[in-house]
Amino acid sequence: MTMLTGVPLVHSGKVRELYDVGDDLLLMVASDRISAFDVVFNEPIPGKGRVLTAMTAFWCETLADLAPGSMVTADPAVIASRIADSFTLTPEELEAIAGRALLVRRAQMLPLECIVRGYLAGQAYDEYREKGTVHGTPLPPGLRLAERLPQPMFTPSTKAMVGHDENIDFAQAVALVGEDMATQARDISLSLFERASAVVAEAGFILADTKFELGMVDGKLTLCDEVVTPDSSRLWPADEVVPGEVPPAFDKQPLRDWALTQSWDRRPPPPTLPPEVIEATAERYVAAYERVTGRKLDDWFGSS
Repeated sequence: MTMLTGVPLVHSGKVRELYDVGDDLLLMVASDRISAFDVVFNEPIPGKGRVLTAMTAFWCETLADLAPGSMVTADPAVIASRIADSFTLTPEELEAIAGRALLVRRAQMLPLECIVRGYLAGQAYDEYREKGTVHGTPLPPGLRLAERLPQPMFTPSTKAMVGHDENIDFAQAVALVGEDMATQARDISLSLFERASAVVAEAGFILADTKFELGMVDGKLTLCDEVVTPDSSRLWPADEVVPGEVPPAFDKQPLRDWALTQSWDRRPPPPTLPPEVIEATAERYVAAYERVTGRKLDDWFGSS
């Protein structure tokens, strides 16, 4: 989607743009871009930005008693009224961001990706196969792909401004943010993961892993950015998971799997996504939202 011209751009990420709208508030706008292995593909996934925004709003409501959230509102009318005094967005821009935008409080972000893993998959499985560890922590021998871990693990990584994030252990997280903050981040992340896992289980899913973003707002560690979306999580249908086999996924794992079959070194430029991969990914994102939340995407703000 086109950049907004009536508000100052703070940051443009792989998927989202952040705009300064005054009063310590930011406008977080999700695009339809998709990334894998920290590389953004050229082809958008239709409707993806609305799914990420709607799902984040759902989880901020569902997890509010465990951690304060930075989200103020997703209602386009309220967003327009809150920013109208200081900045100008055209009717066309307001229409374009409806359902894709969250008004959020500005936070001092931790330089950590707060990842929690409940099952062995992805980079964690690759490390385990090679070294018998996950983020440097030894695990029992004989675990298989898609097998449940003995207990959920807090496995942080660094935030790379350019290139790939780096997996680190808890001691390295302490070195980055201090023992008290690292402990708070770990405990909050594990608590959020436990609640989210229970919620998705009711919808017939397994939350294999997910990534939380935490930052300080008014002196409190606060849940920020996207929350338990198909972009930041592995969601598996519980009745189809067989340890030792690649699980079907309602996230971007099928796109990752397709990308791994291509002659590509995981660096830009990425391969061109075929129409069938784009369509299948879009369908899975919508299905994940509707099954987990019990809501229809058609009822969410904006349009596809």
